[in-house]
Amino acid sequence: MGEPILFTVDEGLARLTLNRPARLNAFNGDLAYAWRDATAEAVARDDVRAILIDAAGPAFCAGGDVLDMATEMGSGEDITAFARVINEGIRSLTDSAKPVVAAAHGTTAGGGLGILLCSDYAVVGAHSKLGSLYANIGLTPDLSVSAQLARAVGQRRALQLVLQDRMLSAAEAVEWGLVAEAVAAAEGTDAAAEAAAVQARAEEIARFWLAGAAGAYGHAKRLVRSQPERTFHEQLEEEALSIGASFETPEAQARVAAFAARSAR
Repeated sequence: MGEPILFTVDEGLARLTLNRPARLNAFNGDLAYAWRDATAEAVARDDVRAILIDAAGPAFCAGGDVLDMATEMGSGEDITAFARVINEGIRSLTDSAKPVVAAAHGTTAGGGLGILLCSDYAVVGAHSKLGSLYANIGLTPDLSVSAQLARAVGQRRALQLVLQDRMLSAAEAVEWGLVAEAVAAAEGTDAAAEAAAVQARAEEIARFWLAGAAGAYGHAKRLVRSQPERTFHEQLEEEALSIGASFETPEAQARVAAFAARSAR
């Protein structure tokens, strides 16, 4: 059956691959704990400067594994505890100063939206579908969907998703601002080829961060992500402190010096 998450680090890039393809990477208890542990390790490691989330099989993530919830979790308290474990991983990524890209091929539904939304840049396939679908089985949004979806697409559009069984097309998801890009594979190729194209584009984005000022990208992400915690005046002060701290880094010193040299010619 294999590990529920595959975790690798290569030249500064941590890759977290959801690995329950037979269940469309829906979360059960094993995946929940593996997710929590892998995300914590990725944000804590000094050799990781960017993070990529992708998935094995035909879909990115179908949310919670309803069959497992029905057979292995006997109460609402069990479901709450289950969600809290996954939430730890979501907080690890959203609170970190490391940029995160998601390669969300195929279907993303339910809590899978929360996993996508904890990335800072999301790539889907041209044939991908994204939706909420919680109410279809009598449940309410979890895994940060109610917290992050409205911030991403606006309250009215968020309500359209959580109050209907609508699945957005890839083009609609881009238009709404839910994802950044939709990638098409070569004409006539299959879903596996499209998934590979999505993952390749996501890695290209992560490598762009790594080739540049990865630390600055990460702290820019942190400033935007954490802004709701502060007033406007507090945010101005946080920006001032952040740019001052970044100016002192060797990375910034070298880049500022190179820019000044080019400008002086």
